[in-house]
Amino acid sequence: MQLISREEIKTLLEQPKGNCVSIYMPTHPAGQEVRQDPIRLKNLVKEAEDRLIDAGLEQKEAIALLQKATELDTQDFWEQRGEQGLAIFISQDIFRYYTMPLNFQELVVVTDRFHIKPLLPILNGDGRFYLLALSQQDVRFFEATRHSINEVEIKNLPKSLDEALQIDETAKEGQFRSRMSRGGTSNSSSQPGEFHGQGSSDKDKHQESILEFFHIIDGALHQKLREQKAPLVLAGVEYLLPLYRQANTYQHLMEEGVTGNPEILSAQELHQEAWPIVEADFQKSQQDVLERFHELFGGDTGKATNNLKEIIPAAYYQRVDSLLVAVAQQQWGLFDPSSETVYLHEDKETGDEDLLDFVAAHTLLNGGAVYAVPPEQIPYSTAVAAIFRY
Repeated sequence: MQLISREEIKTLLEQPKGNCVSIYMPTHPAGQEVRQDPIRLKNLVKEAEDRLIDAGLEQKEAIALLQKATELDTQDFWEQRGEQGLAIFISQDIFRYYTMPLNFQELVVVTDRFHIKPLLPILNGDGRFYLLALSQQDVRFFEATRHSINEVEIKNLPKSLDEALQIDETAKEGQFRSRMSRGGTSNSSSQPGEFHGQGSSDKDKHQESILEFFHIIDGALHQKLREQKAPLVLAGVEYLLPLYRQANTYQHLMEEGVTGNPEILSAQELHQEAWPIVEADFQKSQQDVLERFHELFGGDTGKATNNLKEIIPAAYYQRVDSLLVAVAQQQWGLFDPSSETVYLHEDKETGDEDLLDFVAAHTLLNGGAVYAVPPEQIPYSTAVAAIFRY
């Protein structure tokens, strides 16, 4: 399973306007509920068909648009998936589905853009992170969330020191002849690390080789991580971690790592060790936003509010820096940018969209931070709270 990224969510949001169908449903990897999942999907696709007809499509057009979702309903599909939630996105030009470690509520939304708010917990509290397991004989890279971990193949990522430096096995011990060069190394005398059983000269050479190895790893990861903001956790024996930090160029490398020999740990065991490190970071980030909100709310700065009618135009015009939004709630209505008028409706009316999803989408597109959280985690029992850039 490839975990959905912030960039993929943005790609969904940037699709041309039209009839965009978003379907969310909980799924079950085992037990009696498994038999009900195909029935649930059929019912949700039928609901989407009805909503497309309400939006002006002929029935045959609606059925044709939803055909690929109907074709998902095979025995192989249900047997292969093992996550908690299924999200499907369909438009004239797009068909994508994701099986995700999120427990979605059943939801069908048909508007002129995709509905993405239920996906957003993957970017914060249940969030995605990376894990790099380092040893001189085995390098592994993983994508993970609170609930899952998956090894990912990275182009040009060396699996071992020998592979990276192309060491001539016939060379004498301690003599490393690298056919790859990164253009110089740092002064090894100032670098940490203990290498027992070698003379100081051999230690320095071996340490330089490891550092070069790590520069090569960092270079291979650069293409994968250069646009990412998810935390990266290192796992390795203690003396290797500070050496890798010297080579690292990824800005979101965690200070704390998993120490020990990662070669003897399974992916699940690595995940068990790494998640508490990442969870603390996610919680701190969200807590920092809450503290900033309370500091600014009610003051004269006008930089914090929980008034949805104020937040909607601010999100549209790129003013929202940080947003807390209730993940399992909807507020139906409309926003008219020409007059900056917000219309809120108790029940969904024709042409309405979820305005909580609207502010989350525009905040995300405009580079703000979005925390989709349970309603009880938002101050003053409201569905949304925002900090403005200005």
